[in-house]
Amino acid sequence: MKVVKLIYILGIVGSAVLAGCSKDIFSEINTDPNRPSAVSTPYILVSAEKQLMNTLRNEEMNLRGAQLYAQYFSQNIYTDQSRYVVTNSYADNYWTGLFKALNNLNEIIKLNTDESTRAIAAAGTAGTNANQIAVARILKAYAFQALTDVFGDIPYQSYGNADPDFQALQQSPDNLTPAYATQEKIYKDLLNELQQSADTLLKYGSATTFGAADIIYHGKNANWAKFANSLRLRMANRIAKKDVSLATEHIEDALKKGVFTSNADNATFRYTTTSPNEAPLYRATVIANRKDFAVSHVLVEALQGKRGPFTVADPRLAKYAKPNVKGAYVGQPYGLPLAAGNLFPTDSISLPGEIMNAADYAEILQEFAEVQFLISEYKSWDQQAYETGVRASLEKWGVGSTEVAAFIAALPPANQERVLTQKYLALYNQGVEAWSEIRRTGYPLFLVKKDDVIWSGIQGGITQTYRFTPEVGSALPVRFIYPLKEQSTNRGNYQRALTNQGDDLTSTKIWWNTNE
Repeated sequence: MKVVKLIYILGIVGSAVLAGCSKDIFSEINTDPNRPSAVSTPYILVSAEKQLMNTLRNEEMNLRGAQLYAQYFSQNIYTDQSRYVVTNSYADNYWTGLFKALNNLNEIIKLNTDESTRAIAAAGTAGTNANQIAVARILKAYAFQALTDVFGDIPYQSYGNADPDFQALQQSPDNLTPAYATQEKIYKDLLNELQQSADTLLKYGSATTFGAADIIYHGKNANWAKFANSLRLRMANRIAKKDVSLATEHIEDALKKGVFTSNADNATFRYTTTSPNEAPLYRATVIANRKDFAVSHVLVEALQGKRGPFTVADPRLAKYAKPNVKGAYVGQPYGLPLAAGNLFPTDSISLPGEIMNAADYAEILQEFAEVQFLISEYKSWDQQAYETGVRASLEKWGVGSTEVAAFIAALPPANQERVLTQKYLALYNQGVEAWSEIRRTGYPLFLVKKDDVIWSGIQGGITQTYRFTPEVGSALPVRFIYPLKEQSTNRGNYQRALTNQGDDLTSTKIWWNTNE
């Protein structure tokens, strides 16, 4: 979708703290802060990275949407959201936020491509035109995957492919009603975008791009190349059942050229303790002084060894959740009816842990543990990659070496259920990606389903049994409906997308979702 191009100066200035260059930024902003004559590409990158992460992890899409769909969280007040009632505005804001980030990233590419601006764009510590374009393409690929995984067919734009269906982000003249590209076309082009970007950055692996303005990798080309190849591994794996030959080709090439090899490679965006740059969960709980989000009984019981294929207590429980006032870990029953919303007072259940609820939490774009689980799956549930993935996740969350060794020693052998369940546990707080993997694989098997008993006990002197009863549909939603504004302002292309994909319902499967 073409969103009116806005390079948010207030967002850039606010993000200067993240980049560590607050003393210098004001000298480079035009005297009219709302209409700068030029904005350097490193500052545009800061704004784009922050916009991307704020949207992916916002209170709406991540906390009240995907985190609930993945059953990591359970609402203890507005319990209807745990039963798949999602406000239309969530989709609208997610769509708009990601397209704003995409427009900023595309602006970087334009400034590095246009003959009249190329030299200025590459001045100072920004890096060469080719390297800036490569980094921007990687982040664009990440954002477009985040959009298509939620909606399916979407307006899409490619740097390296002039397909006439790729009409998003078009300017001069503006295209306010772009066509929707099929998810199949999008995924196949994303793989090429990542491959070409990684190859470019590998040629200049010792160089830096964007300098300190790059919050994710601080400008290190070699890390960006690994990230691009690791993302390619993720995307190729996702479509392996739709196009096994293409998926295999990209997986093999990505592994050959280099993916993440340790937690030091993780792609993270670290927030700060300074307003307005605190992490999204912190802003939704501490700043807003709310306790809506509790850790679900599903996740707590899985980590306690009471649910699922693992029977040994998982040391990540103390990292993922807080004990209640009695020092016990108690999950909020997932999907209670509104009438039972106050059954468990907030001091009796476990809220999100202090690590992930910190103001300066480092949000994950992708991590080493996920890469290892992808490799294990590709190699028919490889034992070594499975153990390495579990170890990486535990170490990332700060579990001590003795506990790590004991837990690894107690792991049952790798198989499909165990690898994919450990992957689910490792993706905690990466809501959209976890939800996507649940849709793709059907794992973990222990998630609450319609009519399952979620709580039974004495309430008000009466024995009560509550079963999970979705308010929307009868099973886990497999997509979000398109934003309402698309249905009115881009109606023709919206309707053509429905003709290709199916009705605009949360139960309509997107192209890669082959799970029955």
